[in-house]
Amino acid sequence: MTPEQIAAFCLQLPGAREDYKWGGARVFSVAGNKMFALLSGGLAFKVAPELFLGMVDRPGIRPAPYLARAYWVSMNEPYPLGDAEMRELLTRSHQLVVRRLPKIRQAGLLLD
Repeated sequence: MTPEQIAAFCLQLPGAREDYKWGGARVFSVAGNKMFALLSGGLAFKVAPELFLGMVDRPGIRPAPYLARAYWVSMNEPYPLGDAEMRELLTRSHQLVVRRLPKIRQAGLLLD
């Protein structure tokens, strides 16, 4: 997937919006300010804690600077993941963030 395809996919997720922060980084968030993906010279997104170590063991994927303690991974282009896996992981990142919101704010954002 190209960065533009990733951006278009992220914006299709329920309640997602895009902002530009930190000198031009494209930040995808839900519920106002809860980030789930970041495009800035590469791609970073949140993964489930149980997947984190397995993901960073894969070639081309590393802990995201400043965000690794929150289980974020990052990668540069060309991305080492296939399109289907990338869409699944971005959807999962979105849902991880949504599930941490108060129940009242989750309405309409959950995919399950």
